[in-house]
Amino acid sequence: MSADLFPDSGPTVSGSKARLRFGRAAAPRNAPLPVKRAIWAANQLRHKPYRYGGGHKSFQDRGYDCSGTISYVLGAAGLINAPLSSTEFRRYGEPGPGKWITIYAREGHTFAVIAGLRLDTTPFERYRGRWAPRWYTAYRPPRGFEARHPVGL
Repeated sequence: MSADLFPDSGPTVSGSKARLRFGRAAAPRNAPLPVKRAIWAANQLRHKPYRYGGGHKSFQDRGYDCSGTISYVLGAAGLINAPLSSTEFRRYGEPGPGKWITIYAREGHTFAVIAGLRLDTTPFERYRGRWAPRWYTAYRPPRGFEARHPVGL
């Protein structure tokens, strides 16, 4: 990984919940640094296209699929050393929801909720729209997904 691949800073807000403005998330000031870095990294992906298999071989890619997106932000946070697939995320970290980061994984799809915002590649609530790495405020039911979280987060 190159040192300049992931951002070291970005927008912040008071409180313990991230906030979304014009598609860009601001990290909570009182969040642990890995959580902030994950949020700032996700902001870098908001103009990247969806690409099946994108982000699987390397954190740096031209486009990202669901697990490539989640791998990128966890890599930026220093929580993984190499990209993981949706299947591998089903065994990642610890079971259950986390305080700051929860990864929802099943065979074929992965998304995350980070400091209250959903990072996903599908616009679940509308069933139409652009498939690409994006932040969403809308709740996605986790039915059929396994909840996992990074140790301590």
